[in-house]
Amino acid sequence: MKAKLEQVRERFDEVTAAMSDPAVYDDPDRYTELTKEHSDLKELVELYEDWKDTKNQIKGNKELIEEGDDAEITEMARMENEELEPQLEQLEEDIKFKLIPKDPDDSKNVIVELRAGTGGDEAAIFAGDLFDMYRRYADKMGWKLNLLGLSESTKGGYKELTFGLEGEEVYGKMKYESGVHRVQRVPETETQGRVHTSAATVAVLPEAEEVDIDVKKADLRIDTFRASGAGGQHVNKTDSAIRITHEPTGVVVECQQERSQHKNKNKAMKMLRSKLYEQEVERRRKERDEERKSQISTGDRSAKIRTYNFPQSRVTDHRINLTLYNLEDIMKGDIEEVIEALRVQDNLDKLNAVMEEG
Repeated sequence: MKAKLEQVRERFDEVTAAMSDPAVYDDPDRYTELTKEHSDLKELVELYEDWKDTKNQIKGNKELIEEGDDAEITEMARMENEELEPQLEQLEEDIKFKLIPKDPDDSKNVIVELRAGTGGDEAAIFAGDLFDMYRRYADKMGWKLNLLGLSESTKGGYKELTFGLEGEEVYGKMKYESGVHRVQRVPETETQGRVHTSAATVAVLPEAEEVDIDVKKADLRIDTFRASGAGGQHVNKTDSAIRITHEPTGVVVECQQERSQHKNKNKAMKMLRSKLYEQEVERRRKERDEERKSQISTGDRSAKIRTYNFPQSRVTDHRINLTLYNLEDIMKGDIEEVIEALRVQDNLDKLNAVMEEG
């Protein structure tokens, strides 16, 4: 750990020196970048200095105790170490967690895609239930929800639904929801009371800005069509809906929620950038995971991550073997306990990786 902290200290000194260079003021983006890095490193460097000072104090007191020349001084040194040693342990814990690399996407807004999976009509109804759960959770967190697109099922719920969430640290919490969510319950259409298993897929994409991903106009095919489904009298009267195809990758997005073609295009571009950004993030994640195996997946949407068992009022997150018996509360949006448990495990995985690196 000490070697890692010395590297941090060296980098802090480099950033401090770079910030004092008058030329950096002519490049606002570079100055902002340096200022942020300086702020992030400063707290860790200060903790490291406190740790070194405390360790030296303890060492000096131990030398006095070993010498034992003066009983009063020896007792004072012993008493001081009784106070300093727990402080040293706490500093070490604080430093370890400060060493955990931050996910630069955690502060981003997100785009969430819900899709009915196996289970037919019941899967679509469950997708609608998940949307209600996330909508209520967003309300509790003070986030803003924007509906981007939907395809309703004839028996209720949604075949597909896409929405955006805006607020503080949205991706940092919602990223743990990516994957297959499985439900076990008796469908309303079941006449013999048998429990069925259905599933819905959740994909959480960090919202990408233009600076995050460069999309060339020449690579886009933009089609307009008439909106269908719920939406008022404008439906089927104007070609306001937008479909954008990114030809190099084949990624296709649609938006028809707004009356304005211009607004639909803006939303569709936001969705496209996020999908392309996710592809790049996933590529980097796979490279990282080859070096570090983590229990917590934030990208593999094919992995079964959670089961909602209605007969037993049980929710199980399979990644960390967490089982809770408050299903009704969770479906009302009380999912913070689950997300926090996943976040803690993820941080422990990252911390172990940092310690293994030295």
